[in-house]
Amino acid sequence: MIRRLRSVPDEQLHLWLMLVLTFTTGIVDAVGYLGLDRVFTGNMTGNVVILGMAVVGADDLPILGPLLALAGFMGGAAIGGRVLKRAAGAWTRLTTVLFAVVALLTLALAALLFAVGDHPERAVGITVTTLLGAAMGVQAATARFIAVKDVTTVVVTSTITGLAADSTLGSGKGGGSARRIAAVLLILAGAAVGAALLRWHIGGGLLVAGLLIAVVALAGALHSRRAAA
Repeated sequence: MIRRLRSVPDEQLHLWLMLVLTFTTGIVDAVGYLGLDRVFTGNMTGNVVILGMAVVGADDLPILGPLLALAGFMGGAAIGGRVLKRAAGAWTRLTTVLFAVVALLTLALAALLFAVGDHPERAVGITVTTLLGAAMGVQAATARFIAVKDVTTVVVTSTITGLAADSTLGSGKGGGSARRIAAVLLILAGAAVGAALLRWHIGGGLLVAGLLIAVVALAGALHSRRAAA
């Protein structure tokens, strides 16, 4: 199994792993928006829009949760960029460490939600979404460093734009359509899975997402040893 994994070309494996992370973002955002007071923890565009509407009192939208999640995301992204500042290569030990930290933090927050129950107090919910935002910021910065084209793992707006612009109705270039479609469908599927898992428990989605992120970190680490061998 490990030998087969190491035989996969870097570019192909990195694409697969980033698509898995895109799926987990859909799960995490579903948990944050539906289960934790309408806060996006991966899609910061959504938080900015919510904040813009909330400041004028539209539909009693939250302000503190999205604001702290946005701050957490930026802090996490800054940490990721700082750690990878002098890293060489697309996947290094530092890359593995950062994804492992994201996995552990997500699993720890899942455990917290299982401990407090399906209806956490507002302070607990805000703490969870803030820390999840930080985790997604680290993930986004690390994915940006790996630089798989059209797959940022946390947002698909630019991916959808590229898909439409390069389609036969657009420029006709068509390059990267398969990965773009995959990214859109996976974040959609992740959101559906996250919403479904909320029927079981509010921490269920984070448990599944954390385990998948851990698998990504492990697979990337095992594969990177091929280059070092």
